[in-house]
Amino acid sequence: MRMTDIQRCEIRPGRLVEWTLSPGTLDLAAALPEDTRPPAYIQESHIRTARSVREDGLFVPTWLGAAFDIPGPVDLDVLQEALRAWTLRHETLRSGFRWSGEGGKTMRRFTLDADAVALHREDVGDFTDAADLARHLQDRFDRVADALRWPNLIYTAVVRDDGVGVYMAFDHSNVDAYSIYRIPAEVSELYAAGAAGRSVPRPRVASYVDFCEAERADADRIDASHDVVARWREFIRRCDGRLPSFPVDLGLRPGGPLPEQRLLREPLVDAADAAAFEAYCRPYGGSLVGVLAATALIVHEIGGEPVYRTVVPFHTRSRSQWTESVGWYVGGAPIEVPVDRARDFPAALRAVRAELQANRRMSRMPIDRVLRLLGTDFRPTSPDLYSIVSYVDARDVPGADGWPDQTAYALLRVSYGDQVCAWVTRLPEGLWFASRYPDTDVAHKNLRLYVERLRDIVTSVGQKPTD
Repeated sequence: MRMTDIQRCEIRPGRLVEWTLSPGTLDLAAALPEDTRPPAYIQESHIRTARSVREDGLFVPTWLGAAFDIPGPVDLDVLQEALRAWTLRHETLRSGFRWSGEGGKTMRRFTLDADAVALHREDVGDFTDAADLARHLQDRFDRVADALRWPNLIYTAVVRDDGVGVYMAFDHSNVDAYSIYRIPAEVSELYAAGAAGRSVPRPRVASYVDFCEAERADADRIDASHDVVARWREFIRRCDGRLPSFPVDLGLRPGGPLPEQRLLREPLVDAADAAAFEAYCRPYGGSLVGVLAATALIVHEIGGEPVYRTVVPFHTRSRSQWTESVGWYVGGAPIEVPVDRARDFPAALRAVRAELQANRRMSRMPIDRVLRLLGTDFRPTSPDLYSIVSYVDARDVPGADGWPDQTAYALLRVSYGDQVCAWVTRLPEGLWFASRYPDTDVAHKNLRLYVERLRDIVTSVGQKPTD
């Protein structure tokens, strides 16, 4: 799925209908006892950061979403049941957190039984202008899919004569990009079965809530003397005591307010160039290594830093049981690429490969646990702890070949932040680039240059023989 924002996902006008959890479901949730399974460290950090930034007077929406079409005519009752059935598969969507303890500083989980979940449908009305509809959806998603409220999910459909456009939003605490990628095929399958009068057996999908408990138990077994903590300590020391930013000028004033962000999204290269790039990089570990090596060379050209330091995101779905599960299965591994000694692209590839081989296992330990063990007095002032460049091959996701016909998009909320977050996605049609970054003239110029140079490297090395 191409990653974009709500304004650029090819919304067409129509009659808007929305679904949220029913008032009866909310009443049941309010009376639930504590679920002793704790939040994942990444969930807790995300929600606490949202709270900290809100206390500073800034509302920073951080939802993710999915957009896709179902050809019509569409029966809204059947679609509602498909959305409910999909929701019941994933326990994290019916699990939330309350603040408790002295000063409301402790997060306690609660979780609804599947049978307690019902959806409430509301007919919002007709929209004749696509831009007005997009603004309405963004405002509505901001209010509902908010880290500091529960429930923080919302489903909508824009009904037209030729079908419906489905638009769904979730606070990031419950979903990652891979969770979003699976939605169009799963909901469409449930709808098709319901429309044909067929029942779909409820699959046994592993629970992200169970994963949170297991991952946190593992993380809590280590202490400040652990090797992973020591390696992070050294990495952060070499980053001048901070987690790494994108090492180019972004036009930010030190100590200034958190800037608004801007989205850059476009095709990077076509399928043939993507395949050639992958073939060239395969001896070194594949396209992820290639994208990071290219980035290291480019930011050295732009900013002059002799070493490219970054945190590489990796999924933590280490067992097949988590493959179909909705949740935020992401960790990070630090790498340091001495670009001033990498004279050419193959040298940069070798350097990145060595770093990933040495450090990838560190992504299994939540960085938020590491920061606690480092004793960092860390009060977040930005929703992003650090800048990232991510690479994902999404071609094997169920339904990927049908995404263009479904007008399927993964939705990003672009709001505020002082970091650069960039995603390169391998799709059947090629490589797609998306990034959110501070909305300054300097940042726009340098991100534009970064993308153009990245495209140049991808296309040029694909035409060279491998070593």
